[in-house]
Amino acid sequence: MSNPIGHAVRQALTRRGFIAGSAISLFAPMISSAVAGDGSVDTRIQLAQISGDVSNSRSRLILLGTSGGPTWYPNSDQSGISSVVAVGDAYYIVDCGEGAGKRLQQAISPASSRFMDDRVRALFLTHLHSDHTVDYANLLFIGLFVGLDRRSTPFKVFGPGRRGQMAPVFSLPGTSAPTVPIINPENPTPGIKDMTGYLYQAFATDLNDRMRDNGKPNLEAVVEVHDIDIPAIAGFKSPNETPSPPMEPFKIFEDDRVRVSATLVDHAPVWPAFAYRFDTDDGSIVFSGDTGRCENLIKLAKGADVLVHEVIVTSAIYRAFPTPRSVANEGLVQHLLNAHTQVEEVGAVAEAAGVKKLVLSHIVPGNATREQLLPAGKGFSGELVIGRDLMQIGIGQTAASPQKG
Repeated sequence: MSNPIGHAVRQALTRRGFIAGSAISLFAPMISSAVAGDGSVDTRIQLAQISGDVSNSRSRLILLGTSGGPTWYPNSDQSGISSVVAVGDAYYIVDCGEGAGKRLQQAISPASSRFMDDRVRALFLTHLHSDHTVDYANLLFIGLFVGLDRRSTPFKVFGPGRRGQMAPVFSLPGTSAPTVPIINPENPTPGIKDMTGYLYQAFATDLNDRMRDNGKPNLEAVVEVHDIDIPAIAGFKSPNETPSPPMEPFKIFEDDRVRVSATLVDHAPVWPAFAYRFDTDDGSIVFSGDTGRCENLIKLAKGADVLVHEVIVTSAIYRAFPTPRSVANEGLVQHLLNAHTQVEEVGAVAEAAGVKKLVLSHIVPGNATREQLLPAGKGFSGELVIGRDLMQIGIGQTAASPQKG
């Protein structure tokens, strides 16, 4: 049965009303046990407290931050969404949420502040929501003092280009859309290259001083920023009409350690929103980005060793918005359930992709209990891992149990 309100909200609303609203206070604090509904421990659940040796794994996944949404959750010490693919001594960052820079240091260089050197090769942003990008400025400007100034090769950044079309203003059926101001009307939907340039402008006083007084290099010469070029897609009409049309994955980067492919996923009204696949000689890791169930993601993740997937706890939404709901709140609930993947659905996505291991990250709410996250294993025959900050997972035949750094 169609839901025109939910569809309209899905195309036009942001998550702000839910994430930043009073519903946050309703979320339960974290607990430390992973217990099934009958009281038994699910042996497929790997707890962050279990440490394992990944020193023999050349390729590994490092979870820097596992919390989703633009907020600080009560009773939680988890940082904003960010991950790393490590291949030997080469590191590739995926997303840059709150606290990512500090977590990166803790993960790869806890005894030294000089870590943004040539080992950290690239950053890949799935989309430009603030909870995925807010620490990007820190990575650049603090980075000048922790290794960017000593690189022999540029630090590469890949992310969405310009949207090119404003998202529609949401209005209830039968009502007129309100007038909403436009920020930066000359370029209201900037991509990552534009965004980086605007950051340089905003911090021009600091950057000019650092070059003149501290002898730091020009960031524009040290950081190489790329808008991801999306190939022509049959059936694509516009960001608002067809945010994730069926498509083949396409390569965006390759070096001597990894090959990175991308595809469009469904996080409307945000566009473009990408999922990424990292293929190494040891195995493959896929990052869903923010998305509802999406066939493009399933195609990208086929046969991967690890799928790092976002998750939203359905029961937390229903607790925050109990019935009977207003029309507006019902629309908001429908948006949250469509633009993200519900905890009860994520296992089926992983099973359809045939992945070996499903790792939950970008967890909303960030203080969700393990009991609330256990339904993610429904319909999945592989191993389920509930992600925690600084957890490491080896990839390939030498892979060991998750390790919390």
